Amino acid sequence: MSARESNTPRTLTRRAVMKGVAAGALVLCVRQSGRIALAGPAKYGVAAEPGGAVDNPLVFVAIHPDDTLTITVQRVEMGQGIRTSLALVVADELEAEWDRVRVAQAPADEARYGNEDTDGSRSMRHFFRPMRRVGAAARMMLESAAAARWGVPVSEVLAGRQRVTHRGSGRSLSYGALAGEAARQPVPDPARVRLKSPAQFRYIGKMSTRAIDGEAIVSGRAVYGIDTRLDGMLYAVVARPAVLGGRLVKYEAQAALAVPGVVRVVEIPSHALPAQYFPLGGVAVLARNTWAALKGREALKIEWREGANASFDSQGFQTVLERAARHPAKAVRNDGDAVSALKAAGRRIEAEYHLPFLAHASMEPPAATARIAGGHCEVWAPSQAPQATRDLVSGLLKMKESDVTVHITLLGGAFGRKSLPDFAGEAALLSHAMQGAPVRVMWTREDDIRHDYYQAAALEHLEAALGADGMPLAWLHRSASPTEDATFEAGAEGEDSSEYGQGMINIPFRIPNIRLEIPKVPARTRIGWFRSVYNIAHGFAVQSFLDELAHAAGRDPREYQLALIGPPRRIDPRTLSDEWNYGESPTRYPLDTGRLRAVIERASREAGWGRTLPKGRGLGLAATYSFMSYAAAVIEVEVGVGGEISVPRVDIAFDCGPQVNPDRVRAQLEGACVMGLTLALHGEVTFRDGRVQQSNFNDFPLLRMSEAPRDIRIHLMPAGFEVPLGGVGEPGLPPIAPALANAIFAATGRRIRRLPIGRQLRAS
Repeated sequence: MSARESNTPRTLTRRAVMKGVAAGALVLCVRQSGRIALAGPAKYGVAAEPGGAVDNPLVFVAIHPDDTLTITVQRVEMGQGIRTSLALVVADELEAEWDRVRVAQAPADEARYGNEDTDGSRSMRHFFRPMRRVGAAARMMLESAAAARWGVPVSEVLAGRQRVTHRGSGRSLSYGALAGEAARQPVPDPARVRLKSPAQFRYIGKMSTRAIDGEAIVSGRAVYGIDTRLDGMLYAVVARPAVLGGRLVKYEAQAALAVPGVVRVVEIPSHALPAQYFPLGGVAVLARNTWAALKGREALKIEWREGANASFDSQGFQTVLERAARHPAKAVRNDGDAVSALKAAGRRIEAEYHLPFLAHASMEPPAATARIAGGHCEVWAPSQAPQATRDLVSGLLKMKESDVTVHITLLGGAFGRKSLPDFAGEAALLSHAMQGAPVRVMWTREDDIRHDYYQAAALEHLEAALGADGMPLAWLHRSASPTEDATFEAGAEGEDSSEYGQGMINIPFRIPNIRLEIPKVPARTRIGWFRSVYNIAHGFAVQSFLDELAHAAGRDPREYQLALIGPPRRIDPRTLSDEWNYGESPTRYPLDTGRLRAVIERASREAGWGRTLPKGRGLGLAATYSFMSYAAAVIEVEVGVGGEISVPRVDIAFDCGPQVNPDRVRAQLEGACVMGLTLALHGEVTFRDGRVQQSNFNDFPLLRMSEAPRDIRIHLMPAGFEVPLGGVGEPGLPPIAPALANAIFAATGRRIRRLPIGRQLRAS
């Protein structure tokens, strides 16, 4: 296998497995029991957990006669490093040499691999122990094979550094030399697999592991969805309705066909709302190259019937949110009598926090390629949801699931957008229209931003009654936001229990009277999963409001929050509310206020909290609990005389339990910091007449290098492997915006209650 092949996403087919067996390779399949039923992509955070997480996650280890290994990974790589991290877990338990490890990407197949949907910051949480068992079982099979060859008890042999050695005689054999015999050994019972102790780990928890895909990515050889090439492939772009639910009336196909290179114009049917992850419908132009397809689309002159959503606009929706947030609604947590306490309060603080719709804007826009031959469809896609992609394609083409193969490429970013595979459905329908010819559907940046599944806009209304000591006697939080469920269920309005379970219902503060309410809010556009989802709005509101309460009480924000959290205790979220539903076991993951306190104390200490700063500079603190991890950020901000914002330094303390791959943990937190600042300063999608007003990075800007923090310092909290693993990909995002807003107040005295910040300070 060449270096190029080793770093390219590969599919381990049944043919390849059988060829390996014939050549004397060991192929190991370990099955984990338990089941979770899913309809489409799993919702963030709503998933069972290790020990009973998924149905039959088949994980293959192939050891080849040349002493190389192929580890198949069933989680999707989108920059978070999971292909490396899961492979190193297997390699560590297997006692493999890392420079001989190759990785293959599993195709979509829930029966063989279990849940492959990569979301909810749960890949390592749910697969750390199963992948350890895979590696350990392979090691034990190799030891058994060597013992059988030498005619000695298996207790006298030991696998290490990709060789098996007989302790008595010193004889040793490479894994490659034993592969064929090991393949004939019985697979150990998972309950009797002998795992290493953490002290024996060679790769797990270390900082220097080479990234499997790193060389290919930096050299430009990595294959993303947008890079797929097949013989005779056609290139397609689609004209979709600008207004959600719009229907095609007429178009001029001949004008498009007159463009050199255009081959055909094809209608894609639309679906009744809610459209779930079906294609939006419209008109596709297929051509010999992308440029011709784009020019052909421009020539179509389409007329649409726009429907009810043509009246949707951001200003009107803001009024809807305000009306919902300012009136009593369904209580999802009700401790004491907050309503009466607020009415009787001698001192009452009230604030509202506004957050806009957000687009994912991943660097690689959606793209997918499909080919149909012999009654079988193959799809190549950068999808976070392999099973949902397979289900969608088989349903659209009226094929059996077994007749659809989905190859997962590397993803050039995703943030939740690519959990919804409408783009793969388009490719499959167009290949079918072209009698099975391979078709690649390309989304432009404008397509991506204008036809996204958006992070929901929100208005967070908070009220508190303060006692004589300045501490809250009552707390009211009303969260007005459309639900992701509206994308899947007609009439769904307002956040569901998994959504308000993200940083709202489980606030860990010692307040005698707490009332949390969820009003009904309709969705007028596609709502989808976004990095950290509803933790963004809830975290911004709660942590900003705490800073406001501390200021009103004349207290230091750090000390105020620590006093409100109180002494370390472990909270079962079920004791907070009957409505709590976040899918993770509260016995395995209780909310540990001691860990929350610790990240606040660490981040503030490392940042030099309380130090004297020049005029126009300030420090802001925010801390959040999400995806079973604890994060605190202290941001130092400098605000110029004209309102210009710069960020000299960010300190992030993070506790996800033990860190399997610390390099990737740090990288994801650094990325979350940059993304969080992007959203706080610039991120906003607006609607007028049902249409998205943004189109590209000129009006949906990303953070510029000149705006990026000059210094990001990550402080990982130590933890042993007896502590359950928390998530990593998403929890670094929620504290960034409130820490920035609180820092701006410390620097200027101006409160930021509406995102994005944009030019708010410059207008003052």
